[in-house]
Parts: sequence; structure tokens; C-alpha cells
Amino acid sequence: MVQLDEKTDPKLEAAKAGYSTIAELSRERIRRAGRKILEESGKSEDELDIGFRAFRIDSSNRLDVQKSADETVQSDLLSLTSGIETDRTSLDLLIQVMLEWGLELSLPIVRDDLAGREVFFVADDAVAACFEESVALDLVREIAERQPLRAVFRDDAFASDAERINVEQVFRELSPVTDLKVI
Repeated sequence: MVQLDEKTDPKLEAAKAGYSTIAELSRERIRRAGRKILEESGKSEDELDIGFRAFRIDSSNRLDVQKSADETVQSDLLSLTSGIETDRTSLDLLIQVMLEWGLELSLPIVRDDLAGREVFFVADDAVAACFEESVALDLVREIAERQPLRAVFRDDAFASDAERINVEQVFRELSPVTDLKVI
């Protein structure tokens, strides 16, 4: 379903019920339809997936760091180390990576905690993604041992270039088939 974020007419019951946009109302209708299907099926939520994902179009998650030397001011250099917009969540980054790789957004996504860090697994081990700002080698090994087809991390999650090279080496040894990416 695609719905513009159109405002509801304030005179309508939907607006009086607190739905300020047609998109909000549409999401609630989908939730109610899912609950009804679940009730009528006699199955549990574990047995029947009635969930959905709602997306909105936004600007890129990545900062525009493509500046010439003349356009760059010394005081701005530290703010350019991340390359990721500050208000973006890990899920925002994951969705962008999935789109860049041409993956369907309907694929199952599981959020897991490994070595005290949030890691997403898409379609079992098709993609492993960790967008924490600090990643230790024990976590990298744990992910590599699962042998995902693709793995992605934040570039600024590594304290140094040497640490990033070590991550590449861990994947070469434990999961040579994994396509490794940093953003």
C-alpha cells in the first residue's frame, strides 16, 4: 500500500478519533484487519504473521561530505568523521543498505544481542548488520562464525585502520564467502 501523508478532514470521525493523516488511519485499518484475521484463524501471532512495515521517504542517511578543500573549514573536520546523519537509527541504516543491495524490504529481520551489541540478521544469515559506534573483535568473530552472505558495519566503529583491516582478516579466515561492507 502506498499512501501520501495527507491530512484528514477535521470534520470526519477519523480526525475526531485522533488520526491526523490518512496514512495513520490506513496503518490502524491494517492492524485491525490483521487482528481479525488472527482471531478468525484460531492461530497465535507466532504461527501467523500479521505484521507490516511502514516507511517514509526521507533524505539519505549519509552526510554530504563531498567538499573541496576550499569549502572545508578546519573546525568542521571532526564532524565529518562519521559520514552518517546524527538522527538516524540502526534500522534506518539497515533499510538503506537493503535498498542499495536490491533486497526486498519484506524479508524477515531479526534483532539480536551479540557481545552486548545490537546486530540485525536479515533472512536468517543473508545479511548481518551492526551499526554500533564501537565494535570489538569478539563480536566480529561471532558474526563471522555464522557465515553470513553479507556483513555491514559503520566505518567509524573501528578505532583505527589497523582494526578495520583486522576485521577484514577475521572474515577472510572464518567466512571467506562473506561480502563485507562498511558505511
